[in-house]
Amino acid sequence: MFLGGKALFNVGDRVVYPMHGAGIIRAIEEQEILGSSQSYYVMHLPMGDMKVMIPLNNASEVGLREVIDPAEVDQVLEVLRSQKTKMSSNWNRRYRANLEKIRTGNIYEVAEVVRNLAVRDQEKGLSTGERKMLESARSILLSELVLAQGSDESAVEAVLNAALER
Repeated sequence: MFLGGKALFNVGDRVVYPMHGAGIIRAIEEQEILGSSQSYYVMHLPMGDMKVMIPLNNASEVGLREVIDPAEVDQVLEVLRSQKTKMSSNWNRRYRANLEKIRTGNIYEVAEVVRNLAVRDQEKGLSTGERKMLESARSILLSELVLAQGSDESAVEAVLNAALER
């Protein structure tokens, strides 16, 4: 998306792509696909060492946003430490509700999913689908916290694990 003919983000910006995680915009490139030319953000996701291309005119619709401020990290950790929220006992409803929260790209909602599934795992165990969801949500959360703090993955993971301990 362009604002006044300008891209929303610049090369070097740290951004979050919902459902994928946080990364850094490495380039803005023009690509021709099926005869149509379009500008793309070329984003590098350090976790998993992945490259993702996001159309500029689609960036806000997919929820591309800046990584949180380092000052917000404590608030995210507070969400992880707080009591779990009420979840449906129906697996399918719970799964869909959690998936919607992850799709928002909102770090606080992703943290809530991580917390609730981690607590449920300790109390009752998780199905294979929910275990995969927990791993995915943790990875998304971890990737943003790593970039927000400018720290290494293992140090941030230790902080995340400590926040989830009951």
